[in-house]
Parts: sequence; C-alpha cells; structure tokens
Amino acid sequence: MKKDLKRNAKARVRNQSCKSALKTYMKKVRQAAATGDAAASTSAVTIAVKMIDKAAQRGIIHKNQAARRKSRAMRAANKALAAK
Repeated sequence: MKKDLKRNAKARVRNQSCKSALKTYMKKVRQAAATGDAAASTSAVTIAVKMIDKAAQRGIIHKNQAARRKSRAMRAANKALAAK
C-alpha cells in the first residue's frame, strides 16, 4: 500500500512534467505561427508533434487528446503560412 502511494507520487510528478512540457511546445508553435516565419513554425510543429506522440504512447495523455492537439498545432501553423 505505501509502496503504491510512493510509486504513484513519482509517476504523478513525471506526468505533470511531461504535460507542462507539452504546453510549452504548443506555446512555441503559437508564437512561431504568430510571427509568420514558415521555417520556425514548421520546426516548432515537428517537435511538438513528436513530443505529443511520445506522451500518448506512454499513456500520459489519451490518443484522442494527442490527435486533437496535433490537429490544432498543424492548423495554427498552416493558418500562419497561408496568411504570409
């Protein structure tokens, strides 16, 4: 019982860290899209998608949530490219 609690606490910290990082990657995508820089936007989306896929694979986020986040990142990047 105590061992489970300790293990859950460690996993919770790990998961929170990953979720926080995902939010940061999405923020970078939005910022790159806002500047209108195609290269920066593309690289930011690539990195964000990779990290989102890893989080979904590890079970930190649900696969549908991963798909939604990737879709939003792509949409933001494409909108910025179209505007330019």
